[in-house]
Amino acid sequence: MRASRLLSILILLQLRPQVTAPALAREFEVSVRTILRDIDELSAAGVPVYAERGRGGGFRLREGAFATRLNGLLGDEAQALPLLGLPGAASELGLGSASQRLRVKLQSALPGDTAALAGRLQARLHVDPLDWYQGGEPAAHLPALAQAVLECRVVELVYLSWKGERRWRAQPLGLVLKGGAWYAVVRSGARTMTLKVANVQSLAVGGETFERPDDFELATWWQASLQRFERELRPAVATLQLTAEGRRRLAEQGRYAAQAVAAAAVDAQGLARVRLPIESVAQAARLVLSLAPEARALEPPELRSQVAAWAARLARQHKA
Repeated sequence: MRASRLLSILILLQLRPQVTAPALAREFEVSVRTILRDIDELSAAGVPVYAERGRGGGFRLREGAFATRLNGLLGDEAQALPLLGLPGAASELGLGSASQRLRVKLQSALPGDTAALAGRLQARLHVDPLDWYQGGEPAAHLPALAQAVLECRVVELVYLSWKGERRWRAQPLGLVLKGGAWYAVVRSGARTMTLKVANVQSLAVGGETFERPDDFELATWWQASLQRFERELRPAVATLQLTAEGRRRLAEQGRYAAQAVAAAAVDAQGLARVRLPIESVAQAARLVLSLAPEARALEPPELRSQVAAWAARLARQHKA
């Protein structure tokens, strides 16, 4: 581990004209004292690194000291390659340090001006996969599950769903990060399904391996699964009459709602009849009330009755 850190420090010194000990300590998540010992070890090994003291000082390499680029990848760094732009996800998978080393190695392999451009982009572009007012869910078993996916190892797990706890013996085929939450795609018997990693209560990775299906492609399966889930989640259709403001607010409910709004025609009065997929009459009635007074339920009749009943009750409850 220390040898890898020394190599990464050397690469950083090649990439940057000067870097301070506190900055290196933050980069590698160690103490400043540890960095100072590392610098001493590099100097003892003949690396021409020297320190400039005082305000604005730091460590630098003698100009022209190294003409070669040190960019050999270790095993965990190769695993971190798909997560290069997602440091948070890499850390959750136990590959945070590897992702960091990979980044500096790849940057060191670029020619001078290109490397500087990549460094500026990294400093000025940040990817946050979470929506507003949401935090990531803890997934304690994620690193072990990721290793089982990579090594094609059978797992025994206890999973908590809305139906209660259930034990599964499964073959993990892949991991998906969506909306800040991790999901595992696993096969158990003839069934391929999605499990939320945060709901895994216990996990045991055995020594038994399995053959990954040649025809399984994670991205294709996931997209088809999402489409199937949305169809099953909203099996009915409601017709709403919406103002421009109502359409704007409805479109914020998600892709399914935005697609319904985009497909609707607007009449001369600025009103649109929107055919919206719904989960149930009750869910649709709550949605119509949340859009009031910009929405009017047209069909089905049960939806109109439910909205009217709840609106009357709401009026009674708020009567002065």
